[in-house]
Amino acid sequence: MSSPSCRPSAGVEVAEVRLLGESFSPTDELAAFTAAHPEAGGVVSFLGQVRREGGPNAVEALELKHYAAMTLPGMEALATATRARWALDGLLVIHRYGVMHPGDPIVLVAAAARHRRDAFAAADFAMDHLKSQSWFWKREKTARGWRWIEPRPDDHRDLARW
Repeated sequence: MSSPSCRPSAGVEVAEVRLLGESFSPTDELAAFTAAHPEAGGVVSFLGQVRREGGPNAVEALELKHYAAMTLPGMEALATATRARWALDGLLVIHRYGVMHPGDPIVLVAAAARHRRDAFAAADFAMDHLKSQSWFWKREKTARGWRWIEPRPDDHRDLARW
């Protein structure tokens, strides 16, 4: 079940935030986002997907659980904070929950701005916060079974940059 988008009350839509329990097409989403912001001089995107790797530690499945009362409001607050820091024409944040398999998209963040530096910084900021301060619990299934995944020290260092 998908949740409604976050839309500012005044004027042009600047941010769209979605929390999805089903898969999405990153190609279609990015094409629609880019078409919706023809005035942007730069569109930067990040796609996170379930890794495809071989060997005994290969991920067979990834599950993201979340607390509904906090997840979408937290994502919307992050979008608001991101929009407040950079001059953006648009911001897209899509995040999945549920069970996913190798190659499935997990998260898509896209920022459209008149100038590339704003778009790069906004997408980077949003991803660093989603990765380290998210409202998701993540576990992986390998041949050895399920195990919970915590943010890595690098994730916290990335967040400290801001």
